[in-house]
Amino acid sequence: MIRTALFATLLATPVLAEDLSQYGTTNPDEMTLSLEIERAKRGETGMMTCAMGYMITKKGDHGDARSVFETCAKAGYTGAMTWMSQLDNNGLGGDYNPDAAADWDRRAAEAGDPVGKFNYGISLLRGHGVARDEALGRSLVDEAAADGLPVAKRLQAADYDLDEVTPDADNWKYAPVF
Repeated sequence: MIRTALFATLLATPVLAEDLSQYGTTNPDEMTLSLEIERAKRGETGMMTCAMGYMITKKGDHGDARSVFETCAKAGYTGAMTWMSQLDNNGLGGDYNPDAAADWDRRAAEAGDPVGKFNYGISLLRGHGVARDEALGRSLVDEAAADGLPVAKRLQAADYDLDEVTPDADNWKYAPVF
């Protein structure tokens, strides 16, 4: 009976919560996708923010992925540049824009990124988003292969036959427009 009375008293006693606002944000989000999206929107970049862009686009949130990758690309992250190219080349989170896609790959290539070199080389070989320049395209693929990129080595071994590295289902997309 004494236990019951004590328990009832505890339940009836109001809990006085201390106002913690004076200490700033307590228990803030850490390493969440929404936090990294907000950081990118504020223009903040860093390895974690830029890496989270991959997970954001893989979950299908291409608009937010574009925000993250664009911020990171402008800050010089070449991996984000090649992701921006992928988004532009497929109309994800924005309009289909092969010119912008090729330009992002060009920037990554000029910064020394092997994937950027390979992708821009393919764009030059096709004339997709940029004027066709087979010699420069092969040269960039060769640089990417020399950098150790396996797919570039595979394209070299196939004598630059683009069907070796891209599915034939994409041929409609890269056909010349007259």
